[in-house]
Amino acid sequence: MKLKIKKGSQVKVISGAEKGKIGTVLEVNPSRMLVKVEGVRLMTHFDRKEGIKKKEGYIHYSKVALV
Repeated sequence: MKLKIKKGSQVKVISGAEKGKIGTVLEVNPSRMLVKVEGVRLMTHFDRKEGIKKKEGYIHYSKVALV
């Protein structure tokens, strides 16, 4: 399925725990219909060299709308 949401687009989260947040799309996975939005669904990641870091996680494209 072809998605209208592209890398670099401004989107707003319309459902879920992050509802109302606006950000830029960092990555799109069209085969699984997932998008990664800047500042949304931050997850803690531990790296031995760099320590604890926050990284964005994927959310389903149906939970975001173009702004």
